Amino acid sequence: MSVTIDGVMLYDTLLLDQTAWDLVLDANGNIAMASPPYSLAQDVASAVRTFLGEVWYSTVIGIPYWQEILGKLPPAALLTEIINQTALTVPGVVAVQTFVQSFSERNVGGQIQFVDASSVTTIINF
Repeated sequence: MSVTIDGVMLYDTLLLDQTAWDLVLDANGNIAMASPPYSLAQDVASAVRTFLGEVWYSTVIGIPYWQEILGKLPPAALLTEIINQTALTVPGVVAVQTFVQSFSERNVGGQIQFVDASSVTTIINF
């Protein structure tokens, strides 16, 4: 099932536990579903956490962490642009701004601020 908000089709998103990033059950024992606006934030977070080649049905989805980022230390501006472009692939996201706050050989941390089709700004920390 999907929902349309301001002319943008948003798809069902399974609710993930924020710590374990695993499925959550609802009160009836069914797999819980996330709903807007949280579902969009979770979809952006999932897109940015996906490594290039990790998605078996489309190996072109994801960020090239192993290929271009981790252990390579590219310029922060390049990393920011890669994250922004990846977040913009999520249906319903119309603008993105990323702030990298920490960057070492194996860890990246910061904040993503995105605007959805309803002009709502949401902040995600990573």
